[in-house]
Amino acid sequence: MFSHIMVGANDMEASKAFYDAIFGAIGAKPGFFDDMGRAIYMHDNALFLVTKPIDGASACHANGGTIGFTMASPEQADAWHAAGVAAGGATCEDPPGVREGGFGKLYLAYLRDPAGNKLCGLHRIG
Repeated sequence: MFSHIMVGANDMEASKAFYDAIFGAIGAKPGFFDDMGRAIYMHDNALFLVTKPIDGASACHANGGTIGFTMASPEQADAWHAAGVAAGGATCEDPPGVREGGFGKLYLAYLRDPAGNKLCGLHRIG
């Protein structure tokens, strides 16, 4: 369904360090900057990009928006979350753990990146 996800950032170096850490925790290679200064990540046939807004305005997060990343296990979600906090992100929502709802049992770990974007590491249980 998705071809790629792109988020805005004001501090590209801080954002790249953060995303290198969380994606490295799940086995992805560090991102690279393209000719336009965007940080690009490719992993498991997915494309994730970080950029300064092309309109010149400041980047801001989407209030109510969340970008979810599939995790292979609760342990991988925990490593992803810890790497994000250590790399300048902030934990948000409840601490990482199991939640039950309309989608069944999920292990969820939430972070905010240095620009305030809300991210979720999600592992489906059972």
